Order: sequence, then C-alpha cells, then structure tokens
Amino acid sequence: MTLTEMGMNARNASKSLALATAEEKNIALEKISHALNENVAEILAANAEDIALARENGLSEAMIERLTLTEKRIASIAAAVLKVKNLPDPVGEILESRELYNGLKLEKRRVPMGVIAIIYESRPNVTVDSAVLCLKAGSAVILRGGKETIRSNRALEGIMRTAIESAGLNPDCVQLVHDTSRETARELMGMRGVIDLLIPRGGAGLIRTVVENAKVPVIETGAGNCHVYVDAAADLTMAANIIKNAKMQRPSVCNAAETLLVHKAVAKEFLPLARAALIGCELRGCEKTCTLLPGIKLADESDWSTEYNDYILAVRVVDSLDSAIRHIEKHSTRHSEAIVTQDAHAAAEFMNRIDAAALYHNASTRFTDGEEFGLGAEIGISTQKMHARGPMGLKEICSFKYFVTGEGQVRG
Repeated sequence: MTLTEMGMNARNASKSLALATAEEKNIALEKISHALNENVAEILAANAEDIALARENGLSEAMIERLTLTEKRIASIAAAVLKVKNLPDPVGEILESRELYNGLKLEKRRVPMGVIAIIYESRPNVTVDSAVLCLKAGSAVILRGGKETIRSNRALEGIMRTAIESAGLNPDCVQLVHDTSRETARELMGMRGVIDLLIPRGGAGLIRTVVENAKVPVIETGAGNCHVYVDAAADLTMAANIIKNAKMQRPSVCNAAETLLVHKAVAKEFLPLARAALIGCELRGCEKTCTLLPGIKLADESDWSTEYNDYILAVRVVDSLDSAIRHIEKHSTRHSEAIVTQDAHAAAEFMNRIDAAALYHNASTRFTDGEEFGLGAEIGISTQKMHARGPMGLKEICSFKYFVTGEGQVRG
C-alpha cells in the first residue's frame, strides 16, 4: 500500500472516529489493553528478532535496552492503555463560552486534530502510546518507526488493529508504515492536505531533519541535552542521589541528564560522591574536574552539546550560579533542567531565568514524562513554545473550533 493510499484511508477513518462516543473509544482501548496481555509471546518473539539484528549491526547496549521489550514492560504498556482509557475525553470540552455584544453566543470547543503522523526511533512502546492517545483524542494516526524495531512494531500494529475492529471502529485509524526507508519519511513530511500534524520523536538529527524539511505543521520534540546543577548550598547526599537517577536509571531517554555542573565551593567534596554514585558511567570533565577526579577523560567542546543516550556524562566545575545559567543557556535543548540547592533564592533565580519546558528544584529530570505528570501516556515532549510545551497528552494533540449561535444577526 502506498503512503497516499494510507493517507486517504486515515482521512476517512478520522471522520468516523471524530464522531465516536467516549464509550465507543474506551471499549476499543480496553480491547487493545487486553489483546496486548493476551499476545505477549507473539510480541516477544518479534522483539527478539529485532534485538538479534540490533546486536549484529553493532548498536550500543543503551540503545538495545531502549528497544527491548519484556513481559513486565508489555504489562506496563497495557496498563498505560487503561490509564488513557480512564482519562476524561477531551473531545467536545467547552474551553470558553460567552455572549458577544450583538447577542451572538460563542463557544470554543476542543475537537480532534484529524490525521496525525509520528516519525520515531527505537522504542516500540511509542507505537502503542501514540496510537491510543490519538484514538482517545479522536484522530487517526500514521506511525513510521525505525528499522531497528520494525518487527516489534508490525506485531503491535496487527494486535491493535484487530482489537479496534472488534470494537466496531475503523482499524485504519491506526496504521504503521512498513517501509522504513528515508523516502517514506520524506514523503510523510510533504503530505499537505492529508497530514494535519507531524510529530518527530527521536534523536537530535531526526528532529532537525523533520523541522527543516517538513511541509506540514510540525511540533518539535524530544532532543534532551539536560543538565543537573549542584549549587554551593546543595545537600550533597541528595545531589548524588539525584544525578545517579537522572543519568543511570535509563540513560537512553530524552529526559536523562547529559551534563553535571558543580559549583566550585563544593566540587572537591561532591565530585568523589558523584563518581561513586555513577559507577559504570564514563565521565568527561573540564580541567578542574580532571584535577579533582584523576583518570577521567578530558571533555572537549562538543561534549557540552552532546545528547549521549548512553552511560556517558559531561562534568564541569563552574564559578557561580550565573556561570551555570550561562552554560545551560548556551548548550540546552530547552527540555529539562535541574538545580539542587537549599537556597530558595538561588532556586528561584535558576528556574525563572532558564528557558526550558520543565525546571526542577531538588528533583531528577527523569520526571518529565506524560505519565509522571498525570497525563497518561504521552505522544512526545515538546521543546517549542507554540501550541504545546512539555509532555504532550490528550489535550495537546487536539485542536478547537468556535461554535457561534445567533438569531438572525448580520454584520453592519
């Protein structure tokens, strides 16, 4: 099937899905969740093939971890579907209501976006998260994942489409592009009049390519060069726990920390604590850091702007809070930034001056996540300012209409 045919099918499906009741959509979501739990063996078999090929192709262990599914992860994905099911239906929500000077009654209502396309890499959970969020929000979705998870994604697509059809909805509201060539990505970017919104999810290179080349509306997401700054007034034990979690819990995701900044007043005491907390992680430090932590690699200028997605962390000693802020302003991707400090004034200055989707005081950057923010599954984390910013849940993938009711008014 060509992308043009898929687009037309998605457009047709979106029309009926937009009129589906909340109950009808929820039945479909419940059936998807049940089907995922009932077909674990099929999903794991497909995923095992992806993992074997990933190892043959030399993917890093961090990237392999990113694409790996287990029984526990599949159960978590299925549970997340039910969380989306239990969220309020955004479609039809009245955002604003008032009577105009001329007696016209105006309502601003949330409506489905139409057809959403997602271009993404690596993580097969994105296939399910994106599909169920779009379904709940009344929009059809065209999914274009990467070659490294195509077998897993095909299995997930088939399971979801069967469940959707069994619920009485058009299965074409969820479609996966099976051709993972660059040509299909480029074609999706140019499908004006078919794709209402394109969301890229993946590394900085993918996102930059989509933003620079797309002819359809795009929401820029995901690239995460996230920083943790340990202030002079930090609780150092707390800081060590935070950087361990922010870097080590899951280094391949966009909300993992990539750079640690440490105030010079606490660097001598804190850096050994950080190294002990980051066993298994390669540290690349500035000259001061290398002096305090003999044996680590000297960072070069590119390290400060690199999203490693791996067990690698850049470390810099800074002279002041202002120096930390300037460093972040220069190198940040506007995703998530954290300060560890007991000084409320320093925290306020950090959070007010830095431009990012999420700012943290005494907490890990790993919380920038739709589920952690109470949005259910997320379709991406927007690092731009227009329309949506931060974790994007149901409301952020909807549009709106103005409904105007009169009694024969005409404009003079």
